[in-house]
Amino acid sequence: MNTLSMTSFLKFGFLRFGFPRFSSFAVIALLLIVGCGRSDTQSDATTSGAGDGQKLRIAVIPKGTSHKFWKSVHLGAKRAADEIGNVEIIWRGPVVESDTGSQIEVVKNMITMQVDGIALAPNQKGGLVDAVEEAIGEGIPVVIFDSGLDKGPEIVSYVATDNFKGGELAADQMAKAIGEKGNVILLRYLAGSESTERREEGFLEGIKKYPYIKVVSSDEFAGDNATGSKEKVDQLLQIHGKDLSAIFAVCEPNANGALESLRNAGLTDKVKLIAFDPSDALIEGMRDGSCGGIVLQNPIEMGYQSVMSLVKNMRGEEVPAFQSTGEYVATPENMDEPEIKKLLNPEMVQ
Repeated sequence: MNTLSMTSFLKFGFLRFGFPRFSSFAVIALLLIVGCGRSDTQSDATTSGAGDGQKLRIAVIPKGTSHKFWKSVHLGAKRAADEIGNVEIIWRGPVVESDTGSQIEVVKNMITMQVDGIALAPNQKGGLVDAVEEAIGEGIPVVIFDSGLDKGPEIVSYVATDNFKGGELAADQMAKAIGEKGNVILLRYLAGSESTERREEGFLEGIKKYPYIKVVSSDEFAGDNATGSKEKVDQLLQIHGKDLSAIFAVCEPNANGALESLRNAGLTDKVKLIAFDPSDALIEGMRDGSCGGIVLQNPIEMGYQSVMSLVKNMRGEEVPAFQSTGEYVATPENMDEPEIKKLLNPEMVQ
């Protein structure tokens, strides 16, 4: 074991067993003692994470806890914990995805609890930087998943969908659904959400390939819930509904609200909805023709890889800086294919 690994281990061990936090000087001094009395093999065995007999406590902090996507992430995290053994998942996050203050408070609470690792989906790419820096400064490794964080903190890994590519896939599916011509709307989510911003950028770039498609609105934010999204789409339909061909909603609550608005207006046959992330209503919408396609992620894999990456890091194993969990498109034509069906209903595949 090299000096850096041993230093990290000693800090980790002192936290685990409840000893006071040591300064870097004290830890380095202890290395001279510990390093003379143990072989590399013995040291590696001791630092093997959950294998040393102590239960690891890993906090998994989503943007929110109410939507289907996050519940699937939770399933993946638990699957990893069960596979590793001797790992406790602490699942905690704000109810409302726009509540950055509550998410910061959750991170700080996990620091106070001295958890062994944190997997975080920041709901604001800049707002969580200081909290993540604090966690890392306290010797707690952090994996970021789903949505990126502004540069600064030395995180273990970023586990996510390639959201820009997902936005491009949405553009292609929309073009297919409307015959590559017509007026369309991009419905945005919240400012500062890195994942959805990348989807929005990817869509706008992808739609440029289709010269007969015109984006008539791309600067409206629908917020973090279906009710607000419905109200926003109601307003947009008053302005653009007469000549509108399609809407792209960049996340589950926005798409749910958009679908409700289109149904209430009797426009589901005329205006094609392209969604990002599934819900029961959107899946039903693909069957009855009111939803033209859903861009899919793999939230179970996201939760699984986030927890696995933290444990590998604690064991001293190499972890990639970025890990893509894949991007897919469900359509009315392929929605019953086995692989797509699993992604549409991840909670049914345990």
